[in-house]
Amino acid sequence: MNSSSVSSHLIELRSRLIKTLICMGVLTIIGLPFASDIYSFVASPLMSVLPSGSSMIATGVSSPFMAPIKLTLFVALLLSMPYFFYQMWLFMSPGLYKNEKSLVLPLMTSTIFLFIAGVAFAYYVVCPIIFSFFINSAPDSIVVMTDISQYLNFVLKVTFAFGVAFEMPVATYLIIRSGIAKKEKLKKARPYLIVLFFILGMLLTPPDVFSQLFLAIPMWLLFELGLLISKDKI
Repeated sequence: MNSSSVSSHLIELRSRLIKTLICMGVLTIIGLPFASDIYSFVASPLMSVLPSGSSMIATGVSSPFMAPIKLTLFVALLLSMPYFFYQMWLFMSPGLYKNEKSLVLPLMTSTIFLFIAGVAFAYYVVCPIIFSFFINSAPDSIVVMTDISQYLNFVLKVTFAFGVAFEMPVATYLIIRSGIAKKEKLKKARPYLIVLFFILGMLLTPPDVFSQLFLAIPMWLLFELGLLISKDKI
């Protein structure tokens, strides 16, 4: 491949990345008028379990303004991911063989679906259980009043960690398909991988046993799913 060909590919890649950024920018602008409503929706798992007389607070001067905007940017990023993968598909597809196209497109679609599934699982299942446990564990003499910025950072960290963790079937499939590791070898390494999943659960989630378990166990199950759908490279 000559330098002009590489240059043209880089220019095309830059163009498609710019289109993705424009898409994200447009979604952000559309979402800004609804930033407070979006934050209220994201805060609902905590608000629903707060005792009577408790509420969320803002300890920073700019927090009431910045926290909803930060969340809107994250939502715009999340919603622009399918468009990003579509642009990457348009960039790569001309250089792929027919059998490669039949593999890459389902993988991209699966990646989007699994990431969104991980975010939804964190929001609808994990967060309500964690918040309920935290609130019910507080002494009666303590009035629970969570800072909106700290709450947002907590939720974004948990949802992003679960979104990435749910990519385990795709990662397992690619490792086996590419020949990096044999399927049988991964099966034999299962006990060590399970320990690794629990370590990752400890590192990627807040320091409580529930969120760590909720991350490690799905990673293990999704790893097993990846083994089921994978075949060694011929």
